[in-house]
Amino acid sequence: MTIWSPIVGGVDEVFRALADPTRRRLLDELFREDGQTLRALEERFPMSRFGVMKHLRLLEEAGLVVTRREGREKRHFLNPVPIRLVHDRWVSKYAEPWAAALSDLKTRLERTVEKVFEIYIRTTPERLWEAITSDEDRAKFNFGATVHSDWKPGSSFQLRAGDLELGEGEVLEADQPHRLVHTMTALWSDDVKGEGASRVTWEIEPVADSCRLTLVHDQLREGANEELYGGWPMILSGLKTWLETGSVLTTPGSLMYG
Repeated sequence: MTIWSPIVGGVDEVFRALADPTRRRLLDELFREDGQTLRALEERFPMSRFGVMKHLRLLEEAGLVVTRREGREKRHFLNPVPIRLVHDRWVSKYAEPWAAALSDLKTRLERTVEKVFEIYIRTTPERLWEAITSDEDRAKFNFGATVHSDWKPGSSFQLRAGDLELGEGEVLEADQPHRLVHTMTALWSDDVKGEGASRVTWEIEPVADSCRLTLVHDQLREGANEELYGGWPMILSGLKTWLETGSVLTTPGSLMYG
């Protein structure tokens, strides 16, 4: 099986997956309603269950769909990160500063309360953990903002840009360098301050000389403000760029607080 990775094709796999109209329709269905089961998806297509499964598998191999099991059911989530990376490679140098903030693939209000993102990064689990938890590293890919915490369960954490408080939360789990869970209350604008706390989970899994990073942002209310989760594709793209090249993204908006 081929996985979406900077080592094995990456962009080629994404374009091959998008070339088929049925697979594009599957992505449209997940764009309309994220987190659908196979049964729900197959009801919308005039083909066998096996045919839908085959298309979903190719989308998973390209990194455009990620899955999570809940009991006996497997839910499918649209993962916009590979498309964000394509954007950063060829489109962003031509974009107006305001366009990048609006170009996230999933910018409409949706009913789901869980967002799942996945990316492969050529690095070690220890270095990836360090980048996520270090205030100096975090500023290189998190819109120029820094994080502050001792990352022990029960401790608080703050997201800041100088004296500006952008967010706060509590560390729920910390299994270095594999899993980090914390709450998140956004403070960066009046529009998001009333949303309350949600939860962010970082899961790191070594794969050969790389890591698969899965980020789950859940406990969001239905119809939550898209600002809460819309920036994750750019953040993860910036994280990959920083760890693999030592450079920061120049995409408009990527260092808005830098």
